[in-house]
Amino acid sequence: MKRTEIKQILATDAQGQEMLVKGWVRTFRGNQFIALNDGSTINNLQIVVNFENTPPEILSRITISACISVSGKLVK
Repeated sequence: MKRTEIKQILATDAQGQEMLVKGWVRTFRGNQFIALNDGSTINNLQIVVNFENTPPEILSRITISACISVSGKLVK
């Protein structure tokens, strides 16, 4: 799967498509919501973590400024 820039995602209507995004964590709230930025725009993309299927040791490593790769379906 090819990486897509956040700028491109926000400019398109690709609802339901599988996406791969890489960037830096701006915020991580409630162990579920990540504001991700890749530098292509000042806007962030909100990532909703499926914490039931994500191991706790991975969740504990997600901190502000961490660089992560996320794949999933785009939902408005």
